[in-house]
Amino acid sequence: MRIDIATLFPEMCERVFGESIVGRGIKNGYLEVYAHNIRDYTNDKHKNVDDKPFGGGTGMVMQAQPVYDCVKAIAARHKIPPRVIYLSPQGKTLSQAKICELAKESGLILLCGHYEGIDERVIEELNAEEISIGDYVLTGGELPALVLTDAIARLQRGVLPNEDAYSIESHYDGLLEYPQYSRPEIWNERKVPEILLSGDHKQVVEWQRKMSLENTKKKRPDLYKAYIKKAFESFICDMKAVCDIPNYAIFSAVSLSDEMLKQVRRGKLRTLDIDKEKGEYVILTDEQGLPKFAVVITEKILNGVKFRLIYKPKKEETND
Repeated sequence: MRIDIATLFPEMCERVFGESIVGRGIKNGYLEVYAHNIRDYTNDKHKNVDDKPFGGGTGMVMQAQPVYDCVKAIAARHKIPPRVIYLSPQGKTLSQAKICELAKESGLILLCGHYEGIDERVIEELNAEEISIGDYVLTGGELPALVLTDAIARLQRGVLPNEDAYSIESHYDGLLEYPQYSRPEIWNERKVPEILLSGDHKQVVEWQRKMSLENTKKKRPDLYKAYIKKAFESFICDMKAVCDIPNYAIFSAVSLSDEMLKQVRRGKLRTLDIDKEKGEYVILTDEQGLPKFAVVITEKILNGVKFRLIYKPKKEETND
């Protein structure tokens, strides 16, 4: 992949190119990153690239001509027309999903604004997509461009040792990463969780999954809510593809312990201590809120209800 940064301060960007993951990716031939000085493309003999804004106001605006000529000159060096990104506080907020999308491109041009911004006409002419790294204002677009470059570089094949190096990290799958620990086992009277010392890989992976969900629920409830919503939508879609569910059916959710879910999976639990009516549909979730099974209430009894299992995903069938 090739990334070009159009900027007024190329040296600021180039200092980062030789460091850490981006530097190793470039050195090993998995990534190309270049910085271009927009001033080199101005027609002004004094190398000015800005002027006063029409309509008045404080500050200066970067002119269309040098920006346009710089970007077009860069684009001519690409075999496939590159995607143009303008780093702007007015753009859509950067997310890991957007990073994954951009990482699939063969080439990108990252345009860095300064002063009061760039003449709107050139942004429109270049059909530039505006991206922001957060709801705050920086001096220029160089730091956002470097943030974007670093995040994209990590996803290029060969830059990191393997996919696990990034796929388990925060935000990659919509969740925050689970807590990490290192030696010593006891520090300031705080112990590493026993499960991580057990050597039981399956149990460790299950603990990491649960802690990732709990971590997200605690620190970023917005992400947790979106993740659970997506999980429910996928579960219901898969269920309706194989089950004859009435269109009017409305599902409520009930959380069960892991042990109770095991009994449901094996057909050993057929009653629940819940207040539901006959004919109601219920999705049984684990303690983290993820959907596991779908049931229909068949009878009300003294201390709850009887139910019938109507949907068990294939991944749950393999645990029988």
